[in-house]
Amino acid sequence: MEELTQELAALDARSLRRRLQVVDEVLPGGKVRVAGQVRLNLSSNDYLGLSLDPRVIEAACAAAARWGAGAGASRLVVGHLALHEAVEARLADFKGTEAAIIFPTGYMANVGTISALVGPGDVVFSDRLNHASIYDGIKLSGAVLQRFPHRDLNRLEQLLREAGGARRRLIITDSVFSVDGDLAPLTDLAALKARYGAWLMVDEAHATGVLGAKGGGLAEALGLTREVDIHLGTFSKALGSQGGFVAGDRRLVDYLHNRARSFIYSTALAPPVLGAIDQALQIVVQEPERRLFLQRQSENFRQGLVSAGLDILGSETQIIPVLVGENDRTLKFAARLMDQGLMAVALRPPTVPPGRARVRFSLSAAQAADDLSRAREVIVATARAMGLGS
Repeated sequence: MEELTQELAALDARSLRRRLQVVDEVLPGGKVRVAGQVRLNLSSNDYLGLSLDPRVIEAACAAAARWGAGAGASRLVVGHLALHEAVEARLADFKGTEAAIIFPTGYMANVGTISALVGPGDVVFSDRLNHASIYDGIKLSGAVLQRFPHRDLNRLEQLLREAGGARRRLIITDSVFSVDGDLAPLTDLAALKARYGAWLMVDEAHATGVLGAKGGGLAEALGLTREVDIHLGTFSKALGSQGGFVAGDRRLVDYLHNRARSFIYSTALAPPVLGAIDQALQIVVQEPERRLFLQRQSENFRQGLVSAGLDILGSETQIIPVLVGENDRTLKFAARLMDQGLMAVALRPPTVPPGRARVRFSLSAAQAADDLSRAREVIVATARAMGLGS
């Protein structure tokens, strides 16, 4: 324990120690109550505001009343309920694929899928800014990792050429990158995948519900659903619930039933969560105005920050970072915003590279345009007071 104390002290000294922030109450309008004060929540991934939607809550309650609070076993034992089957069928239709498989979390979906599909003798090509769960899955698989610079297609193609003797080649990318808010060059990645006979896996965690005509994600928005071999996503962001999924060819899903350890050895997702997911999927398809509003407000927000000379690191989505640099200064920026009623997270190493700490703002369709406009003004004024921007 003394060694752990020393390591925590070392994190403190570098402004890298993390502490849990208690949220006392989640409120409508994308707000929270923290330490007795109401604040606009610019840290949540509840992009469409569905976590508090009465229809989603009612569906969760109805599923609990019919099926119980828990599934009681893993899916391959007796935990595979008719409800799982129905929600996965709806999910496959939503994604435009033959089949889908639900995991308890997005993290488990990435770890289980990657470690099932590749192993020693295979090569995985991963964008440097991909989510940590992707890298953990690659590590568990035993495959060779080839990490290419962020969105660097020339380097990726060079690596693909050099790996011609590999048994399997798998390209993995986030579609919306969670630390910068920019988009993957998916059209070009699909072309490289076809040229070099690789698989293409796309993590749509931050795009599901937000992009595409039906909210299916970036692949749907670009008309590339069939070019992507493995569609991965989560229900814990725009869909307002919990869990992860993979969608694709039925043979892929059948294979994961037999080889994905995080699926095989985990208790099935609880019925109330499935009820919420089922309802949220319907709302996302039927109410496109939610994501259209979010997209418009995100564009306004980005333009306001850029006009003030702030570096938003090329954001193209509802995830909008402001680069600060030093860890301590970034924490101070977030703290000053908190004092003015804005809750936003400070991202520091190892989540981002040293010297590239930033405060990340995540917008929600639940938030009123006036609240977002005021938030933008507060951010700009606070940044200028700290010598950021122009």
